Amino acid sequence: MKYILIFLVKIYQWFISPLLKKNCRFQPTCSSYMILAIKKYGSIKGTYLGLKRLSKCHPFHEGGYDPVP
Repeated sequence: MKYILIFLVKIYQWFISPLLKKNCRFQPTCSSYMILAIKKYGSIKGTYLGLKRLSKCHPFHEGGYDPVP
């Protein structure tokens, strides 16, 4: 399951992300964060952490360096 989720994120990175302007406020990017979290914690907790990170993606959050815990 985790390899399928990672593959889906990679598809986003390869095909959708290049079409969007670079405006990520975090380091690492949210898609890279999602992959790292899934690799470290597995499908369920990794996806939860990735979605939690995506919820911070708005103009009222300062962003910056935010590594996978």
